Amino acid sequence: GINAEYGGDEAVVIEPHFDCYAGDMDMCGGKLIRVPLRPTGDGTVAKNWTLDRKEFEEAFNDRTKLLITTTPHNPVGKMFTEEELEFIGGVCAKHNVIIVTDEVYERVVFQGSKHVRIAALPGMWERTITVGSIGKSFSVTGWKVGWAIGPAPLITQLQHVTSCTTFTAPTLLQEASAGAFEREARVKGTPDSYFDWLSGKLEDNCRKLADAFTHIGCVPVWPDGGYFMLVDTAPMGWDFTDENTGRCYDVDCVKWLTREFKLATIPISVFYGDRNRHLAAKYIRVCCAKSDATIEKACQIIRSLKKA
Repeated sequence: GINAEYGGDEAVVIEPHFDCYAGDMDMCGGKLIRVPLRPTGDGTVAKNWTLDRKEFEEAFNDRTKLLITTTPHNPVGKMFTEEELEFIGGVCAKHNVIIVTDEVYERVVFQGSKHVRIAALPGMWERTITVGSIGKSFSVTGWKVGWAIGPAPLITQLQHVTSCTTFTAPTLLQEASAGAFEREARVKGTPDSYFDWLSGKLEDNCRKLADAFTHIGCVPVWPDGGYFMLVDTAPMGWDFTDENTGRCYDVDCVKWLTREFKLATIPISVFYGDRNRHLAAKYIRVCCAKSDATIEKACQIIRSLKKA
């Protein structure tokens, strides 16, 4: 899709986005065009963070070769609806653009939500690479085993890249990954299903953290699924301007929370380019994929912040 040899090739990415995408594009010599999700209506639920469709369409031109998207979305937690994906796919088809869709959190779907694959929509398979992860699916993130699914012409090119970038394969972990899927296929729909348990457990963890943040006056953004939840800290009135760090508010905020309270969170500004960073100026990201003890301790710390 993107090659510096041609000069000026572009990739559209939906913002906020995993920060590695920007570095990947720099390495390829391409240009990243960011189109942000914005809260519409009730911004306290992730499903209401939506694209400005006119802005999205205008981001595409004759130089656009690639769209990078993710669902469930990291860090917002939004799961794109079938109607939203049909619109996105239609724009990509119009401009003959390849889609790379990061769906590593596909197994973590909260009640009332549904994971839809853009590759499964009419006319999308031939232009889509879908990325998955054993680490996110079975909570073994240290294994770093994943996969890419797509039509032969695209996967063949991906194989060429992989052969030049991967030194060795973790064969034992790949065998264990296959075994995990085989077991899950046997117990699907039963109380022994790991995927069902995982979604319920992380939704419960998310609810506990949301309740704790709501208790002190912060505003959580309830996710449709995934590992993470955004929290708006603006109502707290925290002010770090006297520190004169020159950093974004959210960076100072998470450093303060870590330093003073041992509460580790992630600043959202790192998921944005300069132009749209203001859209989530006072949001932080919290992770729900933690042990019971860690969630309990985190909730205790969060509730104590009301006095801070």
